[in-house]
Amino acid sequence: MQDEKVIMELQRRALQIRKHVIESVYRAGSGHPGGSLSVADVLACLYFHEMRIDPQRPDWPDRDRLVLSKGHAAPALYAALALAGFFPEEELKNLRKTGHFLQGHPCMRKVPGVDMSTGSLGQGLSVAIGMSLAGKLDNRDYRVFVILGDGEIDEGQVWEAAAAASHHHCSNLVAILDRNGLQIDGHTEEIMNLEPLKWRWRAFGWDVIAADGHDMGELLAALREARGTGKPTLIITYTIKGKDVSFMEGTLSFHGKPPSDEQYVKAMTELNQIEEELHD
Repeated sequence: MQDEKVIMELQRRALQIRKHVIESVYRAGSGHPGGSLSVADVLACLYFHEMRIDPQRPDWPDRDRLVLSKGHAAPALYAALALAGFFPEEELKNLRKTGHFLQGHPCMRKVPGVDMSTGSLGQGLSVAIGMSLAGKLDNRDYRVFVILGDGEIDEGQVWEAAAAASHHHCSNLVAILDRNGLQIDGHTEEIMNLEPLKWRWRAFGWDVIAADGHDMGELLAALREARGTGKPTLIITYTIKGKDVSFMEGTLSFHGKPPSDEQYVKAMTELNQIEEELHD
C-alpha cells in the first residue's frame, strides 16, 4: 500500500511538471516542450523520492547533485525545482523573460537548485564525473545524477567521459538516458545508430539498467538497484517525446516550438483530464 501511495504521489508530481512545462513554454513563446515532457517522470522520482536535497539550503555541501546535460529540457527542471520549494512556482511564468532568472537553459549562478549550467550538449557527463570525484576526495557520501539525451550521446566527449568514469571507479555516479528515439534532425537511429546501447556501456565498464521511463514502479526499482552496484551506473529510460500531450507525442514538431493558442488549450485540457483520472 505504501508503494502505491508513493507511486500515486510521484505520478501527480510528474503531471504538475508537465502542466508547468506547457504553461511556461506557451507564455514564453519559445522553448523545448517535447524533451521536457519526456523527462518529467524521471525528475519527479529524483526530486520527490530519490535525491537528498534541502530547498532551504541549495548549496548544502552534502546534497545530491543533478546535472541536466540535455539543458534544453530546462522547463521541466525548473518546474521540479519550484514544486520542491527552491523558488516560488509563480516564477515559472517568467521563463525566458528579460529581467528574470529562468533562462532558456539552466544557469547555476542565477537559479537556486541548479548544480551546473548546461546547454552545450555532450559536456554534462564530464562535469558529473568531476563532482563525483570531488565527493570522494572530500569524503562526502553524496551521489551525482546526470540526465543525458539520446541524440546527445553522438558526441565523442560522452564516450571519453564514460571511459573515465569507469577508470576512476565513480560508484556514486548515476547517468540517466532519456531514450525517446528522437533528436532535432530526426530519429536517432537514422542520424547515428546507437544500438546495442546496453552492451556498449557495459563494455565501458558501467552497470546498465533498463526501465520504462513513464512507469514509476520501474523507475523506483531501477534507482534502488543503482544504489549498490559498485560501478558507475547507466539507467536507460525508454520514453516518449511529448508524453501525455497527444499531438506532441512521438513527433519532432515540438522539439523546440511552443504550442499555439489552440494547441495550448488542447494540451492543458488533456493534462487536466489525466489529473482528474488520477484523483478518481
